[in-house]
Amino acid sequence: MPCGLHLFWDEAVTAYDFGPGHPMDPTRLALTMRLVEALGLTAGPGVTLRSAPAAGDSTLRLVHTRAYVEAVRHAAAHPEESDPAHGLGTDDNWSFPAVHSSAALIAGQSVAAAEAVWRGETQHAVNFAGGLHHAMPGKASGFCVYNDPAIAIARLLELGAERVAYVDVDVHHGDGVQEAFWNDPRVLTVSLHEHPATLFPQTGWPTETGGPDAPGSAANLPLPAGTGDAGWLRAFHALVPELIGAFRPQVLVTQHGADTHLEDPLAHLAVTVDAQRLIAEELHGLAHEHAGGRWVATGGGGYAVVDVVPRTWTHLVATAAGRPVDPATETPEAWRAEVHRRTRRPAPLRMTDGARPVWHDFEAGYDPADRLDQAILAARRAVFPHHGLLA
Repeated sequence: MPCGLHLFWDEAVTAYDFGPGHPMDPTRLALTMRLVEALGLTAGPGVTLRSAPAAGDSTLRLVHTRAYVEAVRHAAAHPEESDPAHGLGTDDNWSFPAVHSSAALIAGQSVAAAEAVWRGETQHAVNFAGGLHHAMPGKASGFCVYNDPAIAIARLLELGAERVAYVDVDVHHGDGVQEAFWNDPRVLTVSLHEHPATLFPQTGWPTETGGPDAPGSAANLPLPAGTGDAGWLRAFHALVPELIGAFRPQVLVTQHGADTHLEDPLAHLAVTVDAQRLIAEELHGLAHEHAGGRWVATGGGGYAVVDVVPRTWTHLVATAAGRPVDPATETPEAWRAEVHRRTRRPAPLRMTDGARPVWHDFEAGYDPADRLDQAILAARRAVFPHHGLLA
């Protein structure tokens, strides 16, 4: 059955462009939107295509410091300068003239998505240009300038939400969102990510479970490098549904970085588009089961610009619209032509990697010698007791 969906998009988000050679290529955003359109998802029942203005300074300062916002504006005016104290003009976060305006626009889209869901204008809202989860209150980090998911959550709290759950399935730890709400019991942050011993930002250990006034408000499950579909799905189901059920959020906010994929050049997991689609479906179901259907979904990382990101996030949009795309569906010819025009590369032919992921329930038994099961058990033991759950 179709769900109400506000899909947030503005072509100007593609100005969030660090420049040639940087992994965060905005082509991935444009190709995603073109695939969404080519499959007819924007014309479906209950789907509204929306845009929103850039977040103003007062909104940005729900998470970021005044000095940092001013530093980003300065970086836009003087992109040739380096400001390592604020993480700008660094190896990861190059400065460019649209650094403030484009990052604020992405944040504005996520804030408007949260407002629309909270006010009952729609059940679900998606901003796949968002998910910039590494930005800290006073510093850019990991290709992220303004932390749009954290700002959206802060806006929900400002509007009166008392319990917001954030689930992050990017290959990198959702450190910036965790930092923003580390000591706030109103927000539960859950992150599944590659182990910090092998990947940036080297945080997200199971023992990171929240500040002194919010024990259990953070949950982290670091996955061994090489984890594939079966392990990723097993870990998700061993941790996330029980926590969301115990926390009873009024809104579910999610981050769907596509960089868990086996072809991603910056990380070391081995997940397929097919498993990523299943996780989107699971989070959709959890929103309906525990949050009254209120679901705000963002994109995130993902650096296989042609082969992975557009298909993964198109599946996300389709899932949120209640009109899932059959994985066997062929990608439209017009979209393939657009891929070639933009990149001179061949496009994937189908909406699937050809995988049929299966996983085994952790509750049915675990192997104490298995590194994945050790990680799952460590995460559950660290956070479950805070929620009255058995590890």
